Amino acid sequence: MLAFSGPASASLIPKIVVKSQIQQANAFYQGASQIGIIAGPVLAGAVMEASDVTTGYLVATIVVLLSAVFMFPPFLKEGEVGDYVKQTPLKDLQEGFTYIKSSTFLMTGILVLITLNFFAFGAIQIGIPILVDIHGGSPINLSYIEVSLGLGMLISSGIIGSVKIKRRGKTSILGLIVTLAVAVGFSQVPNLYVLAGLAFFIGFFMTFVSIPFFSSTHEKTDGRIMGRVMSVIFLAMNGFDPIAYAGVTLFVSNGFDIQNIMLAFAITGLVIALIILWKGKSYRQDYSDIQ
Repeated sequence: MLAFSGPASASLIPKIVVKSQIQQANAFYQGASQIGIIAGPVLAGAVMEASDVTTGYLVATIVVLLSAVFMFPPFLKEGEVGDYVKQTPLKDLQEGFTYIKSSTFLMTGILVLITLNFFAFGAIQIGIPILVDIHGGSPINLSYIEVSLGLGMLISSGIIGSVKIKRRGKTSILGLIVTLAVAVGFSQVPNLYVLAGLAFFIGFFMTFVSIPFFSSTHEKTDGRIMGRVMSVIFLAMNGFDPIAYAGVTLFVSNGFDIQNIMLAFAITGLVIALIILWKGKSYRQDYSDIQ
């Protein structure tokens, strides 16, 4: 579902708001998404505590079906895209790849998102349930950590929505560095309540990585090719999540300690982020001149 909804919703934003409001719209969209992330674990934890996992999946299915109603096309006033050329889906995808390959900014931004999703978010997402189990927690403890992560993202989305970020590239890279630095501490802390606190800061700084990049991409990319570009970005970004899950699971199944695995992921990502800060001059100097 995310393979369709992610690129579609991201591409829709610059078509329904004016250019000067793109950053705020991205922040609002991200914040609204986090409300679900905050409410979801609470509801899931309560349902599983009161019933079982099967009932939790049933409730989740009902909520997803209800949310689809609000995306019914007649409810949205989507702007038209000019100069549209009808061609095959494969040709569309190739055009998206070609456009991105020609842009150093987009290539660097995708590398930033891959680093975030693979070495930080992916490893943490698969590691949290294992850590909760190791430290003797229950489903409600898992919910606390997930809610804290979502709450951090929600608050930072609110801040980004109210403050205009000028140096977006530098902000995105610094957000990545801080996120991975916190992830290093997250991997080693044995206390579930401290983990919940660190999860808040991980969520808080993660938003400063993605929203500035998406906002600049929306402002710089030709509307005719926006959907293709966002599809490739989401493919590169989310395609590494399952690889991270598989990698962490493989190491755990071979007897490696989950804390050491998460530490190795975080340190590797941190090294990559520092290299991007050093080498990614065009991305680092990305500047928004929209008032």
